[in-house]
Amino acid sequence: MAKPKKNDSNSLIAENRQSRRNYEVVDTMEAGVMLLGTEVKSLRMGRANISESYARDENGELVLVNATIPIYPPAAQFNHEPLRMRKLLLKKKELAKLNQGISRDGMTIVPLKLYFNDRGLAKLLLGLAKGRKNHDKRDVEKKRDWDKQKARLMRAKG
Repeated sequence: MAKPKKNDSNSLIAENRQSRRNYEVVDTMEAGVMLLGTEVKSLRMGRANISESYARDENGELVLVNATIPIYPPAAQFNHEPLRMRKLLLKKKELAKLNQGISRDGMTIVPLKLYFNDRGLAKLLLGLAKGRKNHDKRDVEKKRDWDKQKARLMRAKG
């Protein structure tokens, strides 16, 4: 007998909204996250913060740094550390591609979204990104505003 699907499939837990403003995202890929039981329960409550986090290579493994998953109150003494580094699960080719982008092109690995997939597993959408300067941010905002205004004008004229 098949299990009924849960309502939380593809449910968003946390999003890094400033990442697309502060960085020019060149490529994205999905990574699994190694979590403890209390961390998963805390995520199911929808409590996480990835806005100041980033990923880095450590001893040939990719780890998520500065991601905050608050403690799960009912777990009492068996809780996790909220700011601990969490290992990211990627295939070797994906890891090599990210490491190449970091070392050769001077890019950064930025987490974009943290969510549960269809199977109920916690996944992290990573972006390989270049940092933007302030004048670049202004140019992008001007272009986006102009595109919106142009679309409005085209709709109004028919």
